[in-house]
Amino acid sequence: SSSASKAGEEIKVASQLRKFAFNDLKCATRNFRPESILGEGGFGCVFKGWIEENGTAPMKPGTGLTVAVKTLNHDGLQGHKEWVAEVDFLGNLHHPNLVRLIGYCVEDDQRLLVYEFMPRGSLDNHLFRRSLPLPWSIRMKVALGAAKGLAFLHEEAERPVIYRDFKTSNILLDADYNAKLSDFGLAKDGPVGDKTHVSTRVMGTYGYAAPEYVMTGHLTSKSDVYSFGVVLLEMMSGRRSMDKNRPNGEHNLVEWARPLLGERQRFYKLIDPRLEGNFSVKGAQKAAQLARACLNRDPKARPLMSQVVEVLKPLLNLKDMASSSYFYQTMQAERMAHSSSMNGRSHALKVQGSFARNGQQPMRSLSDGPRASPFRYSPKPNVK
Repeated sequence: SSSASKAGEEIKVASQLRKFAFNDLKCATRNFRPESILGEGGFGCVFKGWIEENGTAPMKPGTGLTVAVKTLNHDGLQGHKEWVAEVDFLGNLHHPNLVRLIGYCVEDDQRLLVYEFMPRGSLDNHLFRRSLPLPWSIRMKVALGAAKGLAFLHEEAERPVIYRDFKTSNILLDADYNAKLSDFGLAKDGPVGDKTHVSTRVMGTYGYAAPEYVMTGHLTSKSDVYSFGVVLLEMMSGRRSMDKNRPNGEHNLVEWARPLLGERQRFYKLIDPRLEGNFSVKGAQKAAQLARACLNRDPKARPLMSQVVEVLKPLLNLKDMASSSYFYQTMQAERMAHSSSMNGRSHALKVQGSFARNGQQPMRSLSDGPRASPFRYSPKPNVK
């Protein structure tokens, strides 16, 4: 069909991508059945499927290679443009911290992408939806992996790439919690020659986008560095970048955290209370300083992602746990006193909240955006 050939022409595709027949992907996902859904987003749905290790033929569930098959909603130009961008970028970029695109399908008006399956789903899921908190050492491992992915895009790829949609739902985790960036639909080629920025329509997710980009539409790799700072804060605090359920003054994570980041004695207030002191004092201090640098209002003062990687590397295996430090014990005592005075009030609010919106589902929080995580549901972490 003409639409399929047009799509084919637009793809400057690398030869190593496999080209799938629609019927094979239909079989691989067991007819796109609802039980196979891994997640949904603005683009469509992601289904779990099984294919031949080195081919395109479908396989029985549990055999061959497990894949994630992303379908595209037929919602016109933007969806198609993002689809082509995704194939172009991921088809030509290869790095251990980028999700691997295995192949694609263009048939009539069908547009599908086939990725390696990421068994632990998204970071978003582990930080905000799980009852078990992600251990501090794993948070630092994920931060380092994601930073390496961005550093590759900015500084090592053949042509520089600005990712533009760095957020927790786009960071996927393999079985060993290695982070991989997914969803390149909004990625842009970086400025070349003597150009300092790319001018573009403001896209991305509210709460993660750099202020100068939102104000001017001028995009640089330092816009991604700002978004990294937001995600690092989310990982340290266990709070979403935007959360209307928090008390006044705490809805916007960056605004709430900024005054605490530079203070040696108060930055503990930032740390996810669910960790119960099981985090490195030195590691948390260094992470707070790093987040502060990434979130600098002056983009030129933000570090390069390669510098971020160097700061994070030594933080993985620190053993100076906060639970045994004086500052932390003092803060815990303050927190206990504060929470007992708040208890009566919060119970009343919970009861009131449970009847909100006439029993409807609560609205999705802003940080999910319309482009929600493609891998929302994932197994519990089984980390010691």
